[in-house]
Amino acid sequence: MLRIASEIDALARFGRALADPIRCRVLLALRDGPAHPAELAEELDIGRTRLSNHLACLRDCGLVVTVPVGRRIRYELADPRLSHALDDLRAAVIAVESDRRCDGEDETGCDA
Repeated sequence: MLRIASEIDALARFGRALADPIRCRVLLALRDGPAHPAELAEELDIGRTRLSNHLACLRDCGLVVTVPVGRRIRYELADPRLSHALDDLRAAVIAVESDRRCDGEDETGCDA
């Protein structure tokens, strides 16, 4: 049964989804329009198994949905407003000290 997430739950789910650079790339790709997994894997240059795991996470977070198209499955953002939210986040200015890292961050980004 579907339920509407509380504001805090929705923000936590969004944060979890954005915590991984690959999931960020998937969300940005889907921001441009729906896509099939094979297309996403090729566009993002990642393996299908790895992509499948990230798509499952995004689905579990409630940010993407699947749409059956014949015998294939297409992915799209769960709500068109997510596209605007992603644009707003991309435009936000984040001030960081160049010699500081997030807790648990490796060379590719925050992994905590």
